[in-house]
Amino acid sequence: MRQTTMRWAIGGVLVVLCLIAAVAPGGTVGGDDDGPYPDRRISIMAPADPGGGWDSTARALQSTIREAFPDGPGADVYNVTGAGGTLGLSQLVTKNDGDPYQLMVMGLVMMGAIETNRSAATLDDVTPIATLTTETEAIVVPASSPIRTLDDLVARLKRDPGSIRWAGGSAGGTDQLLVGELARTIGADPKRTKYIAHSGGGEANTAILSGAVDVGVSGISEFTAQVEAGKMRLLAVSSPSNVTVDGKRPRTLRQQGIDLELTNWRGIVAPPGISAEQRAKVTAYVRRVLGTPAWRANLKRFDWAPFVRTGPQLDRFFATEGARVHQVVSDLGLGE
Repeated sequence: MRQTTMRWAIGGVLVVLCLIAAVAPGGTVGGDDDGPYPDRRISIMAPADPGGGWDSTARALQSTIREAFPDGPGADVYNVTGAGGTLGLSQLVTKNDGDPYQLMVMGLVMMGAIETNRSAATLDDVTPIATLTTETEAIVVPASSPIRTLDDLVARLKRDPGSIRWAGGSAGGTDQLLVGELARTIGADPKRTKYIAHSGGGEANTAILSGAVDVGVSGISEFTAQVEAGKMRLLAVSSPSNVTVDGKRPRTLRQQGIDLELTNWRGIVAPPGISAEQRAKVTAYVRRVLGTPAWRANLKRFDWAPFVRTGPQLDRFFATEGARVHQVVSDLGLGE
């Protein structure tokens, strides 16, 4: 009798231990290769301050999941700030290995920050899941500026790259990458450009409107209200856009003779250490989220363009974008 009781006790302990193992990171229910995904709550990291582009993207995903799949486990969003997202990247790589329920929003800005900050953690260390959205960059000047057209700007940039003060976001981010790419494309020296980084769009707008800088570069949504109010003049956008500004479709760099296209894309990645089957399941789920009416409503709300790449196509995109960013950052003399 005692032996039978002991066997039942041992069996009960083993069952409990198996259940604990089943919900541990890397061996989660639904995180294994055979179970459904997701069957517990997802955590989405925004590796920046609340209110920015990555945070808005993460929270748009969260609200979409809540609205589109009300009976599902849902998602949480948290912020890890600093160093252009590379602190959050490092945390994802070192603390979440093997956990397919830990995801992180990222994008072109992070590629630049990895180069400029010489980050030990890189995108080679994560599991790419999908690109999500893209937004065109806009080049503007104050309405009173003597720079009337893109041709005026290009002529001055060729003549003396250091004579133009540019305002944009963080050093090495999309805005500065566009400045460097523009200089290189027209044959000017990117290292001679004068770029003044700002912590947010409001700060950059103040610098542009006050005349503290000559030209502004940012996502088009940052400037639309100022252009429509007649306070800024839009010279060009860096890629085609469905957004109208002041009743007109803005002209791209290519439409004005500059062979350059650049977009501020955002995506989502998982930690290292997950299996191919787990990656496929997470990717399929994210694609389901991106196919919902709730996500399309968020695209319209934020003036984002859909930009979805997954699987081998995504891997190739990361490789080509990484090579391009590395070259531009080197041309600009950043991270030296």
